[in-house]
Amino acid sequence: MAKTDFKTIDQYHSTFPPEAAERMETIRTIIKKAAPGVEELISYQVPAFKYRGGFLIYYAAYKSHVSISHPFSTALLAEFKNDLAKYTMSKAVIQFPNDEPLPVGLIKKIIQFRAKENEEREALTTKKAAPKKKAAPKKKAASKK
Repeated sequence: MAKTDFKTIDQYHSTFPPEAAERMETIRTIIKKAAPGVEELISYQVPAFKYRGGFLIYYAAYKSHVSISHPFSTALLAEFKNDLAKYTMSKAVIQFPNDEPLPVGLIKKIIQFRAKENEEREALTTKKAAPKKKAAPKKKAASKK
């Protein structure tokens, strides 16, 4: 793909053959349903989604596959180890071959897992950022005269 300056996910999709665009649109729909309120954007010139203050997932299309990506947590990789065994992947990218049906159920579960991670991270961040209550000043003992 030539260097571009995509502004929207629709622009990105429009540069691919219909089959690839359809696979990406399926992933996009899964993301929107699994994480209501997700924010769409282009980051690193590929479709990206933010949820609860952090990046949720990216996806991209290539000649032989579509991929979803994010620096996946150890917990996510362990949770889906058996399901992901047949795919080419790294700690940050999972490739789904174009000559196989898209594993819609698996993608949905991964997105839901990532959404929960973002929710938990947001809760921790909010808790840490909350101002601490100051202790009431101690009353001085009345002096006896």
